[in-house]
Amino acid sequence: MSSRAQILAAVLANQPTILPMPAFQPFSPTGENSFDKFVATAKGIGSSVYFLSGIAQVKQLIYTNFSAGRIISPIEELSDVAEFDFADLDAHTLEDVELGVFKAHFGVAENSALWVTEDLLGKRVSPFICQHLMLLVNKTDILQNMHQAYDRIGAANYDFGTFIAGPSKTADIEQSLVLGAHGPRSLAVVILD
Repeated sequence: MSSRAQILAAVLANQPTILPMPAFQPFSPTGENSFDKFVATAKGIGSSVYFLSGIAQVKQLIYTNFSAGRIISPIEELSDVAEFDFADLDAHTLEDVELGVFKAHFGVAENSALWVTEDLLGKRVSPFICQHLMLLVNKTDILQNMHQAYDRIGAANYDFGTFIAGPSKTADIEQSLVLGAHGPRSLAVVILD
């Protein structure tokens, strides 16, 4: 018997006893207010948080804070203040976008992450190439933790999805915090009532 065969025979003879998988215990909500935690966490990581009641107020926020520069959004109601039809453009033509405005499917309170998929972005690169990013989420779509988020995503069919939390930042360069190092310099989270 070759040494290889001896080793494989020894491994086969010394297999552990097969045990059933442990029962999954889902994480139950902690009882804390998901909405308040989401807001506190978002502000804590550098996002601006706005509480608005509808698209008219979103437009006013855009006029007040982002009136200069190129604005894109696949949200049809914003087509009078933002470039609406950009999905078929070459991604390189988006290099001068000042503000991107997009909807999020939901937010997660424990880390203020917002779940977006390509169908809400118009173009996959759009939330990462703009100088400033605005994400809209309904107040009722704020979940407590990532366990609930993954339960909600489930087996959904999407080509691209990502969680976005806070503006882009890094502290790798000489231990100095740099905003916008590899993405948007700011994130405005708009919570719609």
